[in-house]
Amino acid sequence: MLKIAHLSSAHPRDDIRIFKMCKTLSNIGHNVSYIVADGKKNDTVNNVSIYDVGASKNRFDRIVFSPGKVLKKALEINSDIYHLHDPELLLIGVKLKKIGKIIIFDSHEDVASQMLSKPYLNKVLLRIIAYFYQRIEYFSLSKFDGVVGATPFITKKLSLINPNTTTIQNFPIIQKESSYEKKEISKKNTICYVGGISKIRGINQMVQSLELTKNKVKLNLIGSFDSDQTKSENSTESGWTNVIDHGFISQEKAFKILKNSIAGVVTFLPSKNHIFAQPNKLFEYMSAGIPVIASNFKLWQDIIIKRNCGICVDPSSPKEIARAIDFLVDNPEEAKAMGRNGKNAVLEIFNWSNELKKLNELYSFICRF
Repeated sequence: MLKIAHLSSAHPRDDIRIFKMCKTLSNIGHNVSYIVADGKKNDTVNNVSIYDVGASKNRFDRIVFSPGKVLKKALEINSDIYHLHDPELLLIGVKLKKIGKIIIFDSHEDVASQMLSKPYLNKVLLRIIAYFYQRIEYFSLSKFDGVVGATPFITKKLSLINPNTTTIQNFPIIQKESSYEKKEISKKNTICYVGGISKIRGINQMVQSLELTKNKVKLNLIGSFDSDQTKSENSTESGWTNVIDHGFISQEKAFKILKNSIAGVVTFLPSKNHIFAQPNKLFEYMSAGIPVIASNFKLWQDIIIKRNCGICVDPSSPKEIARAIDFLVDNPEEAKAMGRNGKNAVLEIFNWSNELKKLNELYSFICRF
């Protein structure tokens, strides 16, 4: 049994990727802690000890002051392995490494590319920040015991810095089917989107597509808008009358809505951080047994087209999105077959059991030395 601490100053305690790691590592016998900075106090959930160092007041406070608080708590709990999940924690990882701790950094995204897509900073400043981050990243990761990439693209890039880099993808946990899930469900003329809602994730084109469909179709939005401006801008579109805005709801309620939908939509707009990403919602839709309408990025096409579990479209084209929606409404048997194909792919390949095995093997390998 290993004593493992996952550290984050930015992610919530219920972050899908991090807490999935924590609870499943605990399930196989490890002593697992999770240090967060959300202001919700200490707790124990699924045998995972959650330590809260206090919420940040703003982004500046999170980047400058939270890492020190996380480091202090990390030293107090004295774990064998420290698994870091945020770029601002790289330098405290170096400090922990200096005192002999085992350090792993988990890169959820291509951070430098993500920085360059930030809308709230000017391009010159973004390039300067990305340059200095890359210097810190190289300095830190080269000293760490291991690196985890959330996608093969990230792993390939970071393995040039640290050869002990492993891909751990954010696939869903396969749950035992409930009686609700087993029974045949009569699909409604609805599509669904689950997750953060923003322009770069294609919300404008999704809403605009609703007025272009031949069939009357509703869009279930589950999640929070990134700003009041984005919501206000979309609410003036004529397609908004066909939107059901649920906001943030429980996973159980979201899954029931998914099961009743014709398709799940994940039409992110092209950016380097999206093109090489594998969003968790893609596999959630497949797990629910519904076809996906997704962006025509090569990585996504290799998953969806190869397994015939959905339709890939130009995410910037409301007309293409509308045509995909109409096809699935007009061809229910084919849509049902796509849903089955996607679910089978998750059961066989795209599931968390395989990734947990790789993660545990990484820990075991590092601890042998």
